[in-house]
This record gives sequence, structure tokens and C-alpha cells, in this order.
Amino acid sequence: MLGITRNRPLPRSGMDFAESRQRSSLAGKVLFAVTLTVVCVIVLRQSSSYNSSIFSRHEAGVTHILVTGGAGYIGSHASLRLLTDSYRVTILDNLSRGNLGAVKVLQKQFPEPGRLQFIYADLGDAKAVNKIFSDNAFDAVMHFAAVAYVGESTLEPLRYYHNITANTLLLLEAMAAHNVKTLIYSSTCATYGEPDKMPITELTPQVPINPYGKAKKMAEDIILDFSKNSDMAVMILRYFNVIGSDPEGRLGEAPRPELREQGRISGACFDAALGIIPGLKVKGTDYKTPDGTCVRDYIDVTDLVDAHVKALAKAKPSKVGIYNVGTGRGRSVKEFVEACKKATGVNIQVEFLDRRPGDYAEVYSDPSKILRELNWSAQHTDLQESLQTAWRWQKSHKNGYGSSL
Repeated sequence: MLGITRNRPLPRSGMDFAESRQRSSLAGKVLFAVTLTVVCVIVLRQSSSYNSSIFSRHEAGVTHILVTGGAGYIGSHASLRLLTDSYRVTILDNLSRGNLGAVKVLQKQFPEPGRLQFIYADLGDAKAVNKIFSDNAFDAVMHFAAVAYVGESTLEPLRYYHNITANTLLLLEAMAAHNVKTLIYSSTCATYGEPDKMPITELTPQVPINPYGKAKKMAEDIILDFSKNSDMAVMILRYFNVIGSDPEGRLGEAPRPELREQGRISGACFDAALGIIPGLKVKGTDYKTPDGTCVRDYIDVTDLVDAHVKALAKAKPSKVGIYNVGTGRGRSVKEFVEACKKATGVNIQVEFLDRRPGDYAEVYSDPSKILRELNWSAQHTDLQESLQTAWRWQKSHKNGYGSSL
């Protein structure tokens, strides 16, 4: 130690020595910062690569589901249930109707690598969709992505045919090209139109009366025609009017402000109760129903998601299952409004207007087939209770999920 000290050149002054130490210290800090940054980038890249590689390979005992429209109201609830049941989930959504906030909730709930990934993409972009299928090892698809407002469909029919029918065709082509063999298709009771006889069974003739219902039926027809010469397992769920939200308050319904006029009656009721709009507009009081307003079958989103999961479990190669998903009981709009008043505790003002284009008087299901074949039945059938669950989320999320992409 003394020898080393003796052989070291002495500084010319105390100031020179201090400057030398400062320069050396600064250089050390810069080198450390650069090294740390490089290490972080390498780790992040390895982590991202590792996470992506998980989704790109099939794994024994793990079922990987592509959920299109998974950032939307129903799709996000379905994703939550799938993740809770230990499925691997990829959400594909262009966020035109979905909420990035819903995805963030799911990511926070399930942060483990290989559980959930979100892909921002449009199903109408065939090149992007094919790359997504090339990069991921999907076992099944739950196809929710669609614009879904009856009134809007009468104003923008071409948009509906493109978004629903054409995009389903592109999705089906990608599935076929990449050997994905299971499809759970989210359809609608709107494909039946306005039947002469109630309740609606799966054998009720499909005669849709609005572009939304027509586009969904066309998509069904494409799927059914393809399935005739394929070993794909297909389940088509025609569901009725969806209400409610996650009982634990993690997710809810948050349509974009510009779509409130087109949205579900439950959303309008809650907006009126919150004072966002002055009151509720009920369109049509001259229908041939007991109180003159439309009659609908309201299905809780928790029950609806359960039907999708049971359909997935029962899907079989080369087989097609078609099921109505409803409670089997019709409720009038006036009944719904009264239940909403009780659920919110607000005396909502109601304005009665002319009919909405493309609407029908009475629709409710016969769910006996899905009970018999999938052992499914609606459990959340108390209208007021379902609305109370949804109202709790709405009250604590007055701005929805906050800002979205």
C-alpha cells in the first residue's frame, strides 16, 4: 500500500486534485446510468419477448381464447370470467366502442405473465388480423366485436353490414387459415325480427326487420355454410336485452357520450338518475302490448357470460349449437322504468315519444333448449336487483372508466 502511494504522481495543487476527483465522479455516474439503462432495456425486452412467447405457443392444460371486442361491455365481463376460470386471454379491440379503462382493470386484476394481453387492432384489417393469428396460438375465439344499436343501424346500414358481416367473414378466414377450430359467436334475438308467436324458440323463423338484425343473420349464415364442410366447433348464442354489471363492482357499462342517445335503456335510466340528462325518453307507447310499450327479455350480463363459458366447454368438432340466451320472461319498458326508479331511489322524469325506427313490439325467449343441452339457466332474474348492481358501479364511476384511447 505504501509503495503504491509513493509511486503515484502528486497533484500540482489542491484545486487540480479536487477537479480531477469531480471529473472522475461525474464520469462514473454517467457510466453507471448508461449501464443501468442498458440493463433495464435488456430486461424489458426479455420480459416482453418471454411474455409474447407464452402467447405464441400452445401449452398443455391451458386454453388460450381470443376475445374480439373484449374492451366492450359484454366482452370485458366475458374476459373477466375467463381469466377467473384460469383461461389465457387475448383481447382484440379497436376501442371504437370499447374502453381501454376496462382492459386496465383486467390487467390489474391479472398481472401474471401469460394471463392476459391486449392487442389494439381492427377486425376489418385482414393483414393485421392474419398477423395476430400468426403470432399467437389461439385455441378458440369468442367473437363479440360489433356495432350494436338498432336505431343507429337504420341510419348507417352500410357501416353495420361492413362491421358485423364482412368482419366476421375476415375473422372466419383467419381462423381457417391458422387452424383455430372453435368459435363462440355472439349473435342476437334481433335476427328473429318480430315473430307472430311468443316465446321465441331456436326454430322460430329468422326474419330480421332492421340492418343490425340482418347483418347478424348474414354473419350466422356465413358461419353455418362454412361449418358444413369443416370440422370447426361452433356455438351461436342469440341473446336478448343485456343489463347489470359485475357483482363485485370491477366492471360496468360505459358507452361513449356521443352514443347515449342510441344506447341501452338501462344506461339512459342511470344518466337520468345522475342528472346527466334531464329525463328518460320512452319511444313508442302504441304497441300491441298490455301497457303499450315494448316488451323485452332482460338478461343479466353475469348470466350471459356464464352461458358463453358453458358453450365453450360443450363445443364439439364438426358440431353446431344454436341457443337462445334469455330468462323466458318479458318485461315492458314501463315496468323497467319503475324498477329503475326503485333501484336508484330517484324519481326519474319520463317523456313519451314516437316509436324508434326498426323496433318491434314484443320479444322474449324460450330458454328450454340451453337448459336441456348446456345445463344453463338465468340466475339473476330480479330486474330491480340487477339494476341496483349496475347502479352501484355507475354511481362510483360517473365518468365511466375515465379517459379512453
